[in-house]
Amino acid sequence: MRPAYDRDMNAWQESLDSAGIREPELRGDYDAQRRLVSRFRRTSYLAAQMLLPRPMLPHVVVATAVMHHGDNLLDTGPKAQRAAAWASWEEQVRRALETGVSGDPLLRALAHTIAAYPRLRRPVEEYLSTATAELEFTGFLDEADYQAYVDAYSLPAFMLVGALLGPETDDGPYRAACREFIDGSQRLDFVNDIAEDLREGQLGIPGEILRRFSVTLDDLAAGREAPGVREVVGHQISQARTALQTARKLTALALAPCRPLMGALVEVELLTADAALARGAKLLRGSARPPLVRTLRVLLGARRNARIGRSYLPS
Repeated sequence: MRPAYDRDMNAWQESLDSAGIREPELRGDYDAQRRLVSRFRRTSYLAAQMLLPRPMLPHVVVATAVMHHGDNLLDTGPKAQRAAAWASWEEQVRRALETGVSGDPLLRALAHTIAAYPRLRRPVEEYLSTATAELEFTGFLDEADYQAYVDAYSLPAFMLVGALLGPETDDGPYRAACREFIDGSQRLDFVNDIAEDLREGQLGIPGEILRRFSVTLDDLAAGREAPGVREVVGHQISQARTALQTARKLTALALAPCRPLMGALVEVELLTADAALARGAKLLRGSARPPLVRTLRVLLGARRNARIGRSYLPS
C-alpha cells in the first residue's frame, strides 16, 4: 500500500508545483482539501488525478470540497441548526470573496483558486444565493417539483466544479449539458440511496411516481420487495440513464484538456445505473456500486485516449 500512497502524494505535490502553489501555509490548505475529497469521493478523486492536467487538479479539488462542505451543513442536524450553520458559512464565504483572505483553510484555498480562475466567482455567488433550497427539501410532489430542485440546488452546486472544466465565457450548450449530467446523476443518487434517505425521512422519488406504481411509503419503509418497487426503481433509473446518455456531449463541449475526465464521469455514472438496476428492490437494503474492474477500465481507457490526443497536439 505504501508505494501507491507515495505515488499519490508525489503526483499531488507535483500538481501543487504545476499550479504555482508554493507558499507552505497555502499548500497545507490545499492538502487538507485533498485529504477530505480523496476520502469521501475516492473514485472521482482518482479520476481527476488520472485525467486532469496537473495545474488544474488542486483547483478542482477545492471546488469539490466547497460543494461537499455545503452539503454537510445543509443536511446535518435539525433544520434550525442547519439554517444557522449555513448562514454563518455563507457570511464567511462572501467575506472571503470580497477581501480575498480568511481564517478558514478551505476559504483561503478557495480565494486563491478564484484568483487563478476568476470565472469561478459567479458560480460561487449563484450557489450561495440558491443553496438554501436544500434546507426546505422534504420530498417531491411530482416531476416539476424535482426539476425545480435540480435548477435551484443540484445544478448550481455542480457548477462549482463544472465552471472550471468548461469554456471561460458563458456557454449555453455547455451549461445545458451539465444540467443533463446533474439531472441524471441526482436522480440516480436519489434512487440508489433510497435506503439511507428513508432512514432520514427525506425520500427523493416524486410522490406521483410512487402512486403510478401503487407503492406506499410504508411499503418502502418495511423493505417490501414488491413488483411496484422494482417498477419504481426501473422507471427512475431509465430516466437517469436517458439524461446521462445525453450528457455524453460534454466530451465535445468541455475544455479540451478536461474532456477525458468529463467523459469518464458520465460513463462511471452509467455503470452505477446498471448496478443499481441489477440490484432492483434490494436497494431498499443498501446502495449499489459500479463494478471495480469496469470502472478502472473506463478510467484507464480515458487516460490512454487523453495521452494519444496530447501526442497529436502541435508543438
